[in-house]
Amino acid sequence: MRSMPYIVGFFGAAVASLGLYLISYQYFLSEEHSKVLGRLSLYKSSVKAELERFSHLTYVLSKDPFVIGTAEGDGTGTLNRRLEDFAAQAGLDAIYLMDKNGITISASNYRDVGSFVGQNYAFRPYFQNALSGEQGQFYAIGATTGLPGYFIANVVLNDAAAPTGVIAIKIDFSDLQESWRNSGEQVLLANEDGVVLLSSDPDWQYRVLNPLSDQQQERIRKARQFTGHKLDPLDWIELPGNQARISGAKRLHLAATDLPHGWSLHYFASDDRAVARSWLVTALFVLLAGVAFIFLQIQRTRRVGAALARSEQEEAQLRQANERLAIEIDDRKTAERRLKRTQGELERASRLAALGQLSASVTHELGQPIAAMRNHLVAAEIGTSGQTSLTQKVGSLVDRMEGITRQLRFFARSENEPFDNVDLCNSVRAALALVDPNIEQAKVEVSLDVPANPVLIRGIALRVEQVITNLLRNAMDATDETSAPEIRIAVTVSKDQATLEIQDNGHGLGEATLAELQEPFVTTRESGRGMGLGLAISASIVKDHDGTMTARNRNGGGTVFCVTFPIASRPEEANE
Repeated sequence: MRSMPYIVGFFGAAVASLGLYLISYQYFLSEEHSKVLGRLSLYKSSVKAELERFSHLTYVLSKDPFVIGTAEGDGTGTLNRRLEDFAAQAGLDAIYLMDKNGITISASNYRDVGSFVGQNYAFRPYFQNALSGEQGQFYAIGATTGLPGYFIANVVLNDAAAPTGVIAIKIDFSDLQESWRNSGEQVLLANEDGVVLLSSDPDWQYRVLNPLSDQQQERIRKARQFTGHKLDPLDWIELPGNQARISGAKRLHLAATDLPHGWSLHYFASDDRAVARSWLVTALFVLLAGVAFIFLQIQRTRRVGAALARSEQEEAQLRQANERLAIEIDDRKTAERRLKRTQGELERASRLAALGQLSASVTHELGQPIAAMRNHLVAAEIGTSGQTSLTQKVGSLVDRMEGITRQLRFFARSENEPFDNVDLCNSVRAALALVDPNIEQAKVEVSLDVPANPVLIRGIALRVEQVITNLLRNAMDATDETSAPEIRIAVTVSKDQATLEIQDNGHGLGEATLAELQEPFVTTRESGRGMGLGLAISASIVKDHDGTMTARNRNGGGTVFCVTFPIASRPEEANE
């Protein structure tokens, strides 16, 4: 009977541990869902950007005089060469012109063995939609090449507004799919019929999420959309609570169904982190319960010892119990430290999820305007029969904007772009050119002190310029309320490092430290002016380049930011 309280206590502790595990698992699972939602939003933005990137190009090409003339019966030699050049410049798989009957009369791949010239594509839905006056958009496996692609088409009209042909482009999504497979994540894109078009797992591609009806199979067969593929069902099943079982493994599952053409994007993630953290919390609870049980046992032993004469054997047992208690306390402190580290990881993970959602939003909002600018540049080059100095300058700015959005799109993972020798002085001048309109508007006096010889560091020029641009914009913001704003820029070289120093006469850092300002969403500006991400991103870039960044208040008011990079080679060697 004396063992009954122990049995009841053990059973109660087991039930409490089980309940704690289930509660903590649900909590950590919700955290994982937040991160999965951010990743899904980022993938969705990249898919939309690819679909909308060249959506205006076929309309522009349909107005080209060479395209109209060829559709009305002119020779194809000149148009073939123009389409070949356009496809190479835009990175398209193919551009081709069909007559009213669907026969290809001119194509960018006219030199290739598998040329589209002479092929009839009247059976394709994109041709039929374009001929009826709508823009045709269709994903299918190429009937001539056997390679998949996304087709966009527009009708070509003569002076009497009568259709004389259809101009179409084919976009290759293999690079997008390859980036998914290299990311180590599980994601798939399905069309309106549930056929998997792109996936991170090669075994999932061209399988269906749900069995196809007879009507769907007949429509796909007539359009020759997936020739050579059986379209077998995918081994997956949706489970309650935003979960699914795919390829025999249980995964977290979220889907975006608001894509164009009724397409859907599915993202799968493991719940291993939630399980591990739940076990950690449960183990900590069991440890604390064990310590409490030992403490109660020691107290009971002490009360019994006060009533009875302590023997030498009892004193030895008491000493041993005290030693065990000390070990348990040390274990508890270790577990508490591990819990604090885990909490820190959760906080950082939440911030990364917020940054992922922010970068996805910015990428989505900038994607279509950049694509439209690119199409207008193409239209301008067509109209002027080549590039001009203005289109070249604007084109370089668009390239830079696309480079920045690519960094935002893959902000949560590392880039594979290799390091090269970068002239720090040229990067400073490039950053000054970028913010020059803001400098003139704010009437800021800028002084520049750089060596005459190149100062070479190892890195990525675009990212180094991004750091300098962020520091210059911070300096200009800091001098907003200064009557005579000044910014001083100096580049110096020591034996093994290059130093960039930017000074301003603004309001200074105040009581804030650089470590605090580098935290995401921390800023000294008033509400509505900046989100506090510039220094956080800059600090990460400098760290990736093995550099350091420091900041201090300037004597007489203002701030001094100092960034150092390792030298790639001596300036004398560069001149040689």
